[in-house]
Amino acid sequence: MDIRNAKIYGKSVIGKNVVLGDGVIIGYPAANILKDAANSGLEIKDMDFKGAVIGDNAVIRSHTTIYSNVTAGDNLRTGHNVLIREETCIGNDVLIGTNTILDGRTVVGNHVSIQGNVYIPLNVFIEDNVFIGPCAVLSNDKYPIRAKSDLKGPILRRGASVGANATLLPGVEVGEGAMVAAGALVTKDVPPWKLAIGFPARFEELPEHLRTLNNI
Repeated sequence: MDIRNAKIYGKSVIGKNVVLGDGVIIGYPAANILKDAANSGLEIKDMDFKGAVIGDNAVIRSHTTIYSNVTAGDNLRTGHNVLIREETCIGNDVLIGTNTILDGRTVVGNHVSIQGNVYIPLNVFIEDNVFIGPCAVLSNDKYPIRAKSDLKGPILRRGASVGANATLLPGVEVGEGAMVAAGALVTKDVPPWKLAIGFPARFEELPEHLRTLNNI
């Protein structure tokens, strides 16, 4: 394991053959842990809390921060400056691109590719073989600041694809094998194996040659 100048907090578990780039932070304490430390007068290094779990063969590039209570399977790869917040569970063979944010309480399946500059809020569910293109934005708050609502993020079913610069509104479901075109605004559920295109998105038939699961 090559940890270089990485910082590891809590009872973090790191698998075999893991590379951690310069400035990587693993197991960063969530807000409740920081508050407990402040109230108790203890240093974070002296506190007993669950860190992060990272599987085998990960490559975590420079200045990535992975919070406490995050679990990632084998073969995780990140770009630079990735942020993965607490209570996130990531499967095997997942790529998370540079400057991407996973804001916590999110499930990511196996064989998932999330490109750079993607924003994923709280309470998102991503199944296996999903592709999310660069600069896509998922949202979870119907009435930000103005009124309270349940923070319900999108659901991306097995083999779904989301194009570059697409926006998914709170609670929408992108069905199995469906594709969201680049720049689309998805305001309602996308049926399985359909193409969502436009602003706001309308649904069209997916061309026959695209009716196959992503090969990630």
